[in-house]
Amino acid sequence: MGHTHSPTSAAERHDAHTREAHRVTLIGAGIDFVVGLFKLVAGLMVGSAALVADGIHSFSDILTDIFVIGATHYGRQAPDRGHPYGHGRIETLATLWLGSILIFVAGAIAWGSLERLFSATPVLAPGPWAIGVAILALLAKEWIYRYTMKVARRVGSKLLEANAWHSRSDALSTVVVLVGLLGAQFGAGWLDGVAAVVVAIMVGKIGGELLWEASQELIDTALPEAEQQRLQDTAQQVPGVRGVHDLRTRTVGGQVFLDLHLVVRPRVTVSEAHEVGNEVCRQLHQAFPNLSDVTFHIDPEDDQDAPPQYPLHALPLREEVEAELATAWSGLVAWESRLTLDLHYLDQRIDVSLYVHQMAPEISLDEAADSLRQHANRLPWIGRLRIWQGPGKA
Repeated sequence: MGHTHSPTSAAERHDAHTREAHRVTLIGAGIDFVVGLFKLVAGLMVGSAALVADGIHSFSDILTDIFVIGATHYGRQAPDRGHPYGHGRIETLATLWLGSILIFVAGAIAWGSLERLFSATPVLAPGPWAIGVAILALLAKEWIYRYTMKVARRVGSKLLEANAWHSRSDALSTVVVLVGLLGAQFGAGWLDGVAAVVVAIMVGKIGGELLWEASQELIDTALPEAEQQRLQDTAQQVPGVRGVHDLRTRTVGGQVFLDLHLVVRPRVTVSEAHEVGNEVCRQLHQAFPNLSDVTFHIDPEDDQDAPPQYPLHALPLREEVEAELATAWSGLVAWESRLTLDLHYLDQRIDVSLYVHQMAPEISLDEAADSLRQHANRLPWIGRLRIWQGPGKA
């Protein structure tokens, strides 16, 4: 079994992404403050309740921006003793929260607009000043949406993506206000209600998609099949890897966690097999920047098609094996002159390799092996038996 976290360069990239996420969120908060102030002032000057409400909506976005900064800060901290897999679920939970807010906003927009539509509430002509403020606010929110979405996709943050859509929902609500202002200017105030219902449906759909994606992450949904196949192909191409199976993936806060089994030659040393696994990790980290954590299991044979009870069929470990062999081979020259004993657990049997001192010329290795084999026949776990003569192993 092996385990590796992302290399230092990935950690540095992670920190850079966190700083970038904070920067774009702070810029968005500044724009929300300026836009909200202009909407509020313009709405009070021209007597537009819709524009005043939209200004308050923009101010409320500042609270969301502060929440996003906190969530990205704590959600992107390095793993610690209490959270060995990191804190990425904080971002996932925050995404759920933002998705819920979008659905709530959509419902509020639809309810208020339908109420105004059916009650035929009159809307006064706002004048060009209020319309101009609404257009500028719309352009500003659309820009921050595009900027935030660009950064979110670059750093792989669903939370930033959710906040971008929250900015887009504010832009869409400004569209509703603008349509209502234009309609009121030209005597068709009912347009405000109709446009608001359409916008509410769009915002609600976005919120629902965010809730769905975050929920999939919370229940450890695997990566798409095509990406899993790319991961497997990358591992399979490493020299020394004979097969890859039981590949499992999950996503936490935009970072990918991977578990996989690597089949190597059955009689390689533990250190060589582990280094093959390390090379697999290096190749995977290089090919997949979002790969945060890799856990590999070394297999000396391909057991992916083994029955479910296969791991429960336990074979004796070295201490028990040596005790049983000592009983079976007591007094045999090859056993008494042994240097080292190697055990290979293959095909639900134990292959035994015995390294012995130089024996008497009248005793051949074949005769020694036959004698060992005859005395070991009663051992149900014995597999292939090999005997080597010479200086042995260091």
